[in-house]
Amino acid sequence: MTITEENLTEQIKKRNEKAITFIIQRYGGLLSAIIKRHVQFNQQEYEECLDDVLLAVWYNIDAFDGRKNTFKQWIAAIAKYRAIDYQRRLIRTTQITSNTEYNDAFHSNPHTQAQHELTDILAGLSAADRELFEQYYLQGVPSRELAQQLNVQESWIHNKLSCGRKKLKQLFISKSEV
Repeated sequence: MTITEENLTEQIKKRNEKAITFIIQRYGGLLSAIIKRHVQFNQQEYEECLDDVLLAVWYNIDAFDGRKNTFKQWIAAIAKYRAIDYQRRLIRTTQITSNTEYNDAFHSNPHTQAQHELTDILAGLSAADRELFEQYYLQGVPSRELAQQLNVQESWIHNKLSCGRKKLKQLFISKSEV
């Protein structure tokens, strides 16, 4: 049977494993973005969190109510809260108690491989765009708050982030061709 958006929840309830494949294909990018936003620079935690999200969907599909929200919204919420839980666990295990200390500890050790990679990646952006990327993606500052700080529309923030991502993508493509 072909799995579609309409019969997805029914197929999960029937324990059709192809439904998980459909979720990964359909919502994998969304889940990845949500998890990576919270579980920064830790591939193992990211993979474990993604697995945990898929298991949570698999075992808790009966909790989904299509009248309250869409499946996409429901799975995004699960991913967000699982990723936050993983971030908290990561902070606890490294004995860092606050988000500010976590970011400070990361930035204070410039010799880490991740820091070097990040610096190289963001070097292709202007100073203002780099600061915007760091605040939004690394520090987790919401776009609404950034817009208020810069006294601009929230859509402007999203446009700048989008243009920056496109620029970084072009830089990656040009580097891989060399």
